[in-house]
Amino acid sequence: MTVKPGLLMSLLAMFAGVLIMVQLQEEPQQASGESRNIVELRSELVSQQERRQELNRQLEEQLSLMDQLESDDDIEELMVDLQETLRLDAGLTEVSGTGVLIEIDLSFDETYEGGGLTHVPPELLRLLINELNIQGADHIAIDQQRIVSTSAVREVNNRTLVNGQWISYFPVQVKVLTEYPEELRYAMMASNARDMFQYDNMNFTAETVDELTLPAYQQLPRIRHMEVVQEE
Repeated sequence: MTVKPGLLMSLLAMFAGVLIMVQLQEEPQQASGESRNIVELRSELVSQQERRQELNRQLEEQLSLMDQLESDDDIEELMVDLQETLRLDAGLTEVSGTGVLIEIDLSFDETYEGGGLTHVPPELLRLLINELNIQGADHIAIDQQRIVSTSAVREVNNRTLVNGQWISYFPVQVKVLTEYPEELRYAMMASNARDMFQYDNMNFTAETVDELTLPAYQQLPRIRHMEVVQEE
């Protein structure tokens, strides 16, 4: 099959653009400078470290893809494989594998004098997500809501929403797929994120699981700043 060089590069640019948009778009909810607390500042730092790692990984993948496009005669099969990879990376397919099951619950001591806690604050969930990504998580789901780069984690009426859906009362389950479950479990149990949960009278446990299934992201991904260009 003969493919015009212009069309080939257009396809590559389109797929690369979609992948980078879906995977690396920054979350829109950001706190103002004066209102940021220590959790939000730490979460942002971890997020920037994660973003740099992800950009480096994506660059390596795109360079590898360009080499394949230049040397592979079966472009159609390569494009089908690329499409499936994009759907997987974007969280649009159900995935299963080895991983870690994290359970967030309340943790009070005899000195606690505050009121009742009804939900996990969104800033703590964002900190947890960023820490998991830094420690090698491949896929994450919070209370059966698949986490992608555009997932909104926010608070409305003293309750937390993930992807626009209310999360459950305690305990809250977080499912994580990773190639290195033991290493990730140890890292999370010794992480600063766990310390911040304990500071807010919460705690989480983590256990490795041989087989975990995460649901696909159910909402329609938003694609902005892109338009179809017809080849002349």
